[in-house]
Amino acid sequence: MPFPAVKLHKLNDHVVMDNGIVSLTLSSPSGMIVGIQYKEIENILEYRFTESGRGYWDIMWSRPTKKKNFFDKLEGTNFRVIVETEDQIEVSFMKTWKSSLGDNVVPLNIDKRFIMLRGVSGFYSYGIMEHLDGWPDLNIDEARIAFKLNKDMFDYIAISDDMQRTMPTEHDRTTGQALAYKEAVLLKNPHSPTIKGEVDDKYQYSRKNKDDLLHGWISTNRSVGFWIITPSYEFRAGGPLKPDLTSHVGPTTLAIFLSSHYAGPDFRIALRDGEPWKKVFGPVFIYLNSDLWNTPSTLWADAKNQMLIETKKWPYDFPLSKDFPHANERGAISGRLFVFDKYMSLELIPAKSAYVGLAPPGHLGSWQEETKGYQFWTETDEMGYFTIRNVRASTYHLNAWVIGFIGDYKYKKDIVIKPGIWSQIQLGDLIYEPPRNGPTLWEIGIPDRTAAEFYVPDPAPGFTTQLSIKHADKFRQYGLWDRYTDLYPNQDLVYRIGISEYRYDWFFAHVNRKISENNYQPTTWQISFDLTNVFEKGSYTLQLALASATYAEIQVRINNPNAPAPYFTTMRIGKDNAIARHGIYGLYWLYSIKIQGIQFMNGTNTIYLKQSRGGRAFIGVMYDYIRLEAPKQAPC
Repeated sequence: MPFPAVKLHKLNDHVVMDNGIVSLTLSSPSGMIVGIQYKEIENILEYRFTESGRGYWDIMWSRPTKKKNFFDKLEGTNFRVIVETEDQIEVSFMKTWKSSLGDNVVPLNIDKRFIMLRGVSGFYSYGIMEHLDGWPDLNIDEARIAFKLNKDMFDYIAISDDMQRTMPTEHDRTTGQALAYKEAVLLKNPHSPTIKGEVDDKYQYSRKNKDDLLHGWISTNRSVGFWIITPSYEFRAGGPLKPDLTSHVGPTTLAIFLSSHYAGPDFRIALRDGEPWKKVFGPVFIYLNSDLWNTPSTLWADAKNQMLIETKKWPYDFPLSKDFPHANERGAISGRLFVFDKYMSLELIPAKSAYVGLAPPGHLGSWQEETKGYQFWTETDEMGYFTIRNVRASTYHLNAWVIGFIGDYKYKKDIVIKPGIWSQIQLGDLIYEPPRNGPTLWEIGIPDRTAAEFYVPDPAPGFTTQLSIKHADKFRQYGLWDRYTDLYPNQDLVYRIGISEYRYDWFFAHVNRKISENNYQPTTWQISFDLTNVFEKGSYTLQLALASATYAEIQVRINNPNAPAPYFTTMRIGKDNAIARHGIYGLYWLYSIKIQGIQFMNGTNTIYLKQSRGGRAFIGVMYDYIRLEAPKQAPC
C-alpha cells in the first residue's frame, strides 16, 4: 500500500506538515516547534510548556563591547513555502536584521528550514545564519536545536551501545544532594530504585563529534523512541574529536552545532571589523520509531539502522536552499600518508588509522579551535590511504595527526576544492615528520591526545554511576579529581622509569590536593630515571604533550624541586574544564623543551612537574604523553 501524500495545512498562527506517520506543528511566523504527533500520540513534546519552550533553535550571543549575553530562540518574522508537492514539503521561517532594530537584536539574517518527505517517520531541519559585510561585531557562543519531551512518557536514554539507562526526573534531581557544581546531583530518593545513590550530571552523556551521529530518548510505557540523527559533522565546530552534550534530564535532547564545552569560553564564532560570514547548520533528522514488544534494545537497533541509512544518503539531495550543495556540487581529495621518524625506522611508516581532514586555513593545529567554517575528516586505512568525499567548494588546509606520534601535520599548500564531481584532487604520497630531536631515552603514555591509558580510579564510595563504571568511559564517574588526594594524602606521585607502569602508577589528571572543603593546594609530580654518559654540552629534549588544561601552569624543574625559578613553564594555560566535565581530554598542547645536558648528572635524575596554580579542585592538566630524548649527536 503506497504511503499517503505529504500535506501542508496553513492556519492563522500555525503551520502543520503531515505525512500520515508524523504530524509537525510549527508556530507561524516564528517557527517554534509546537507539536509532534506520532501515530496515536497527540504530542511527543512537553505540551505543558509554552509554545516557544517545547522545541526551538537557539543561540547564545553578545556584542564584544558589551558585557551582556543574550539567549535568542531565533524567532522568525516571515514564513514562506519553499516547495509543496505530494512527496516533499519544505518551509522557511526567516528573520532579517537591520540597524534600526538596536543593539539587543542579533545582527544576523536567520533562515530556519523544515522538511517532511512522503513515507518518512520524522522530519528534517537545517538553518542558515548570515552576517553581511559591514555589520556590527558579534560573538556567537552556542548554536543548537533543543527539544523538551513529554515528562510523563520519556524515561530512558540511549547515547551509544553501552551508554543507556533509566533516567532520573527533574523532581529526582530537586530532592537529591547538590554536589560540587549545579549540574551534578546525588540521587537520594529517585522514582526508580535502580538509580538510587547514583550521580546525575549532564556532562556524563557527552560524546565527540565524530561519534555523536545518533542519540535520543525512549518511552518505555509507550514503546516509542525519539532520536536526533546527525548524518555528517561537517557543520559542527572543532573537528572530529570535539566533545559536546547530547541529552539530559528534562527529558531534553539536543542537536549541538557549537558550544564552548571542553574547549573554553574563547571557543566561539567571533566576527570582527564587519567580517561577512554565512554557514549552514544541518540538516539533522528527527526520527521516531515504535516497538510492540516494549524493548529499548529493539528501538535502539532500529534507530542505529536508520542512522546508517541517513549517513549513506549524505549529502542529501532534497534540501532546496542554494547554500546547501548537493553531491554533484562537491569535490573529493585522496592521497597516502606516511610517517618518517628515523629514530623509529629508516623506512617510511604507513600512517595507519590516522585522522586526516580538511579545515579552513589556519596555523598548525588550528582545526581544533576552528568554529566558522566546515571540516571534512576521515581515517586512513592500514596502509595510510585516505579519501575525503563530498567536500564543499572552498579553500582548505589539509591536516592530520597520527596515533603513536606527537604533533600535527599540515600540507604545505592550500587545497582548493572546486564545485562539481569532476573536482577530484590526487595528492599522492605525503610524509609527516613528527617533532623529534633525538633518540628516546624514556617515555610515559601513548601519544593519542587523551589521558585514557593512564590510571583512572574507582569513584569514592557512594558516588558510583553504573552508566559508565564497567567500560572504557570509566573517567565519566563523578568526583575523580578528589581521588588523587585519597591516593596521595601527604606525598605526591613519584614515577620511576623502568619500574612504574603508566596504566597503574600515573594518575590520569594532574590536579590539586584537597586540604579542606574549599582549600586546594598545588602538587608536584616526580619522574625519576637513571642516566649514564651524560653529554653535558648537548641538548636533551623533553616532549610534553597535554590532553587538557584548565587555568593551569606546569613548571618544570630538574634535580632541584626548590629552585626559585623553574627551568621551563607553560605559563597559565587552558580553559577547557574537561576535568570537571568528566572528560578525558580537551584541547591539545605540545611543548618541546630543550634541556642543556649540564642540568643532568650520571646516575639518578628527577624531573619535577609542578602544577603551580592552586585554589580550586578543577585547576589542572591531563597529560597525553611525555618523552625524554637524548641529544642528536652524543660524543663517541
